[in-house]
Amino acid sequence: MVAKTIDMTQDGGRLDARSFDGVLTRRVIAFCIDYLLIGLLLIPVALFVLLLGVLTLGLGWLLFGILGPLTALAYVAVTLGGRHQSTLGMRMMGVRLERLDGHRVDPMLAILHTVLFWAGNAILTPLILLAALFLDHKRTLHDLLLGTAVVRAD
Repeated sequence: MVAKTIDMTQDGGRLDARSFDGVLTRRVIAFCIDYLLIGLLLIPVALFVLLLGVLTLGLGWLLFGILGPLTALAYVAVTLGGRHQSTLGMRMMGVRLERLDGHRVDPMLAILHTVLFWAGNAILTPLILLAALFLDHKRTLHDLLLGTAVVRAD
């Protein structure tokens, strides 16, 4: 059986259809791993803000309200926007984010990808993620908007 190749870039780069096998399951597990890692990252960051609050007579404690989103965005910018084009959870599950135009994922695109994911879930409910079951190449709505796809790294 010959594997179907898919033209994913404007410059003629091609991905094999096997690049998308099992991506949804791997993507969900990677999300859970990343959620746990971000939670663990929040511990030292929260301790720093606690100390900052003591030093600023309580003023630094106002940062607790934005601590979670800022930590998550920094994590995504460094990992997903880094050289591997994947978060630590994505690396563990063997998937990475690819741009359809063939360029690398930069930290700004990684942050925008995450913001669109959370905004889409907040506005349209998490049921919007079911679109990946029906869209081509198992892409989500925010992948379509940004011209990206999650593919197997192996």
